[in-house]
Amino acid sequence: SNLLSLIYLLCVYSAQHSRELDKNRGAPLPCSICQTRPLIFLLSLYFLSFSSQDIVHENLKMGSDGESDQASGTSSDEVQSPTGVCLRNRGNRRISAEDLNKRLSLPADIRIPDGYLEKLQLSSPPFDQPLSRRSRRASLSEIGFGKLETYIKLDKLGEGTYATVFKGRSKLTDNLVALKEIRLEHEEGAPCTAIREVSLLKDLKHANIVTLHDIVHTDKSLTLVFEYLDKDLKQYMDDCGNILSMQNVKIFLYQILRGLAYCHRRKVLHRDLKPQNLLINDRGELKLADFGLARAKSVPTKTYSNEVVTLWYRPPDVLLGSSEYSTQIDMWGVGCIFYEMAAGRPLFPGSTVEDELHLIFRLLGTPTEDSWPGISSIDEFKSYKFPKYKVQPLINHAPRLDTDGIDLLMSFLKYESKKRIAADEAMRQPYFRSLGPRVHALPENISIFTLKEVQLQRDPGYRNSSYPESGEE
Repeated sequence: SNLLSLIYLLCVYSAQHSRELDKNRGAPLPCSICQTRPLIFLLSLYFLSFSSQDIVHENLKMGSDGESDQASGTSSDEVQSPTGVCLRNRGNRRISAEDLNKRLSLPADIRIPDGYLEKLQLSSPPFDQPLSRRSRRASLSEIGFGKLETYIKLDKLGEGTYATVFKGRSKLTDNLVALKEIRLEHEEGAPCTAIREVSLLKDLKHANIVTLHDIVHTDKSLTLVFEYLDKDLKQYMDDCGNILSMQNVKIFLYQILRGLAYCHRRKVLHRDLKPQNLLINDRGELKLADFGLARAKSVPTKTYSNEVVTLWYRPPDVLLGSSEYSTQIDMWGVGCIFYEMAAGRPLFPGSTVEDELHLIFRLLGTPTEDSWPGISSIDEFKSYKFPKYKVQPLINHAPRLDTDGIDLLMSFLKYESKKRIAADEAMRQPYFRSLGPRVHALPENISIFTLKEVQLQRDPGYRNSSYPESGEE
């Protein structure tokens, strides 16, 4: 109190000193009192802050989950709260499975191992303490994540150059999973496609993108654990004799665009769109899969490999050697898949690059400077010496598509990549009007089948289908 009184007297004297100078109309010269007034004011606030015993100090920098950034998933392994916040003591409240799932961001159907909660209750630090990244990893490992014995191999689904895919079952949920087992060569390590797929998928969380549940790393293999879906779009089309309900074509196409729009907003290019990489479950939910050729579109680099996208779904600019492309590379493939679903056959089933270009130009017309500015200066184009094909009406090749469908198809199949429609714009075209306005407002992680107005129909060629018979076919 004596210190505060002294500060108060200094402030009063300072004010009187200033008034005297003003009264004499003299320029206030700097003096020790005038120069210390700001400091005196700050000192007053500082000492006043200690005069109250009721002030609560909080960490104001909070993450989106309500925890401090220091304790979030991006925090360092060793975390100390800089403000020394004292958390409320909840006594000996029992920790439930729901508490643990929320704390570790786990699905609700995870089966916690027997005795784990009791062990956690006895040996862990207070449950309300912020969780460091190291603690979270240790907890997930104890539950069973990252361990090969957590997953039971069932049937072999397929085999590729680097990986073998098995159908499996998770002991954590008792649900089916897909186990993508990537062989590791000690000299070469993990294939770049696997590293790319993991790095991208761990950040892509969307209802129309396959979910990566877990990663198991051993000396001999890297196993990616995905959600299991019954079949891919190619198998689906084969099962219904390549005659799909046009309502189902629309629903599948919308889901492709929805997943792609999410990727493209995050500057991720898939670069390998084809029916075999689009997975479908028994509910009709379609999900983008196999991101082995995908990559993040970095800035300022724009040059990528032109050895991407399966030949039938590869755009003409890439076929002619272009390695400067963006999200439009995926949109040409969407158009090819759209046609294939509607017509029941591939649009451009070429056997070589030259054959593929012939098929494209035979339908869409040989490009000119008017339809594709700069085409005449591309050496690869000049070397092939293509005949001058005329444009053919697409409706003659896809008679089941209505006018809105043909217009949308044409907007995908543009020679100039920058003129191809973007995924998010395509979703709002008149062709999808029958799905209703609510489909555009769904959160990213919610399926479009939560809406009553979005329902699959029975495909005309599909026998023993569980889908209701209704609608337009």
